[in-house]
Amino acid sequence: MVADRLERDAVASTERGHGSAVARLPSEPHRPHVGARTEQYPAGVRIAPHWHDEDQLVYVSSGLMAIYTVHGVWVASPGRAFLIPAGVEHEHQTYGNTILHLFSSDGPGLFDQGLQTPEVILVDPLLDQVLKAVTDESLPSEEIANLQRVLFDRIRRTQVTGLRMPIPSDPRLRAACDLVQKDLERVYSLPQLAKLTHVSERTLARLFKSEFGQTYPQWRTHARLFHAMIRLAEGHSVSRVSRDCGWSTPSAFIDSFRRVMGQTPGSFREPDSADAAKGRHPR
Repeated sequence: MVADRLERDAVASTERGHGSAVARLPSEPHRPHVGARTEQYPAGVRIAPHWHDEDQLVYVSSGLMAIYTVHGVWVASPGRAFLIPAGVEHEHQTYGNTILHLFSSDGPGLFDQGLQTPEVILVDPLLDQVLKAVTDESLPSEEIANLQRVLFDRIRRTQVTGLRMPIPSDPRLRAACDLVQKDLERVYSLPQLAKLTHVSERTLARLFKSEFGQTYPQWRTHARLFHAMIRLAEGHSVSRVSRDCGWSTPSAFIDSFRRVMGQTPGSFREPDSADAAKGRHPR
């Protein structure tokens, strides 16, 4: 189901002119040890479902990546990193040219928050530099060991951002979510959405709260921001993304984006790419 959803998203993006067709990497369901390394991917790469024996951290220093599981979709951009628990099957999708810094440890768990699903954490300037250094395979092992100790300490102090789009389990809620996300320019009221999906307004409101912990307007704002990040990473202008994702004005979009992401859509769209030349294509 996750793979089908991912492919539909990619096809829809291509049909809208939002990027190139998906390139699928060979399936390798069990990837026992990632280690520490830096990889660079072009836009539109899908890494097929797989899982690891160890907790994994994936820092996105350029571009944007989404992680898909049966529980939901998480997205990370520069300044954010994924925490992926051991044994959790997941797949990746890149949007825009993406540089990843991957780290896992063959010792104790990388993080001790008791995670059952992926999470996205904020990466402060110190953690940014540590992650770039610890995934530099040219450094001597003694220096890497010192950096790892700093990394472990910093991860335990990081803030979880909650950049996640949950996948609804109730078919009535799924139908409502699909309807909204297929046409983000159109603003459906809750009564309209309930009527179109043949469910009472009260029931639909209850489903949003019980499954997502959000009201319908809160979820819709979150969904619009999720899709906006993808389209910005694909290179579309702030004004076009604002219109396509249903904001009344670009200024309203900028305000919403800044409140959640801590930066403007313009700075998100054009991050510092000085590290682009350092990335390597995956082995």
